[in-house]
Amino acid sequence: MKIFGLLFSFIVTQTCIAQYKLTKLNKSSIPKSIRYTGDVKQAVRWTDSTGDNIVILTLTDNTQSKNAPDGGYNNGALCAYHYSLSGNSVKQTWKVYDYIKECPVDMFLYFVDKTFAVTDLNKDGKAEVWIMYKVSCQGDVSPIPMKIIMYQDNRKFAVRGTTRTKVSGTDYMGGEFTFDEAFKNAPVEFRQYAVKLWKQNNNETWGQ
Repeated sequence: MKIFGLLFSFIVTQTCIAQYKLTKLNKSSIPKSIRYTGDVKQAVRWTDSTGDNIVILTLTDNTQSKNAPDGGYNNGALCAYHYSLSGNSVKQTWKVYDYIKECPVDMFLYFVDKTFAVTDLNKDGKAEVWIMYKVSCQGDVSPIPMKIIMYQDNRKFAVRGTTRTKVSGTDYMGGEFTFDEAFKNAPVEFRQYAVKLWKQNNNETWGQ
């Protein structure tokens, strides 16, 4: 029993080591030298083997298009920024940017709730940053395009597909997804996490 207890303690300790302590930031605690556009939806800071890091998620939505004669078209933009910090130096290392322009119907542009994460699944000391969002301009209840973007260091990994929508009592439409080449050649832990994340969030309820 004593050996089992020591082994359990070791496993728990190793699991904890693999996780990062995230510090949540708000607009006032983001360093003044950092530039971004849109409303801050989430911002965190952590340290891994690459150094000190900050990620900021922002959203600019429902801005009226100047090209619409009746002002009925909407524009929107969604961004995720990564910054590395060293002393007083701040460097933007990557950026995710997606948008919708001149949408005359319903605009779906938002981060999927509770999906943002910073992990170290392959335990190499370099964080994986996970971002999941929907982006579409449509006037019906068909499946909505959805993406998972993950970065490790400066390398981008992407999953693209649609949500899954119920079209009858027993039939569904959508829900498919594809890995990009980076994901196909990535550690298996990355793909396993991505599949789990997709399946947990791909059902479209349309307010039901």
